Amino acid sequence: MKTTDDSGQTMQRVKVAMTGLALVLLLIGVASIIFSSASSDTPGDLAGAAQSDVLANLVLGNSVQGAASTPSEPLAELGVAPSTTPTNTVVATPAAPPR
Repeated sequence: MKTTDDSGQTMQRVKVAMTGLALVLLLIGVASIIFSSASSDTPGDLAGAAQSDVLANLVLGNSVQGAASTPSEPLAELGVAPSTTPTNTVVATPAAPPR
């Protein structure tokens, strides 16, 4: 036999469960809105962000200009490791005797 206290307690549990479920759905909705707005913004839209075309030109210019002056073996230039490039050494060959 159920008493009125048992049915009141059951209704309270149902209300708490529905409130918790609504709160979880609300949090998921807010998180979805935040992540969708963050992913739809491009870096150029943000205030103070670098412009992508200018940044690309700077990077391209640096790689083209620095290609010739960039050391191929930085450790060898510092003297930490031996150089693997062949050095131009002059080998003396004996002169042919006059005929």
